[in-house]
Amino acid sequence: MDISDQLVDIQDPPSKPRRFVFVLLKDFTMLCFSAAVESLRIANRMSGRELYSWTLMSETGEPVTCSAGIEFVVQNELIEVLRDDTVMICGGINIQNSTTKKVLNWVRREARRGPLLAGLCTAGYTLARAGLLDGKRATIHWENQDSFTEEFEDVELTKSVFVVDGNRITTAGGTSSIDLMLKLVAQDHGEDLANAVADQLIYSAIRTDQDTQRLSIPTRIGVRHPKLSQVIQKMEQNIEEPISPSTLARNVGMSTRQLERLFRRYLNRSPKRYYMELRLQKARNLLMQTDMSVINVALACGFASPSHFSKCYRAHYDTTPYRERGAQASRVGN
Repeated sequence: MDISDQLVDIQDPPSKPRRFVFVLLKDFTMLCFSAAVESLRIANRMSGRELYSWTLMSETGEPVTCSAGIEFVVQNELIEVLRDDTVMICGGINIQNSTTKKVLNWVRREARRGPLLAGLCTAGYTLARAGLLDGKRATIHWENQDSFTEEFEDVELTKSVFVVDGNRITTAGGTSSIDLMLKLVAQDHGEDLANAVADQLIYSAIRTDQDTQRLSIPTRIGVRHPKLSQVIQKMEQNIEEPISPSTLARNVGMSTRQLERLFRRYLNRSPKRYYMELRLQKARNLLMQTDMSVINVALACGFASPSHFSKCYRAHYDTTPYRERGAQASRVGN
């Protein structure tokens, strides 16, 4: 079919295209960036007009390498943007290392001009470090949520796919960029164009800011058992102060022995073992993503003493928390 047969009629097209400024931080995630740009490109194509334009920036103006090892050429270093621009900061792995003093100063300065500022993937961390999310709702990739919560108490962190709060936007990364861009396209030019973009992307399940980024517990564990899901949800919500198996069992109306059998049958481990793995998983995230002391990490994950924490950590990960922290520092430094 000819593209002219698919064009979406846009009433009162803008006199000039809406410009997006993509700031590519070192080790940014290519998917979150490319998904956003492709959505804009397709919106232009499906409307037959240049509704959107974009430009790329980096901290120095030099090419930037994404986390997949591919280098991207940019048009500018961090220069002044216009009030009508939409600034999208693209983060990825090692976001703490990529959020330099120069980046923070630039973000704060440009925020005073009043443009719409977005943090894609982990770049919500950059906005938070700049103090631009205080008192606002936000989201970030689920893997970074534990460390974000510990560091930024004044931000109302959600588990949404994306969040728009005033002139601040944050996304969870990955394909959530598509959901955000479809929302912006719909706001600018109507649902018909947004749906046409989604069709071109073969994107059939458009999510909103009411959708959560992670799979449901039954889907994640591959088991559909309501009481088991309730117990696991309770465990995930109570990492710092673990709840005893007997209390967990009582909360869902079963005996401790029944709960033990349920975990053994479906997850091949005891409730106590599963709970421990959840706590150690959070501990590893905090060790890798924050500067919290090992003692504070232990306390945040429900361990009464550093020695007990170290013993459990070593048994599960075959290394100590201190060595894990040292290895991470070495990786970031390189």
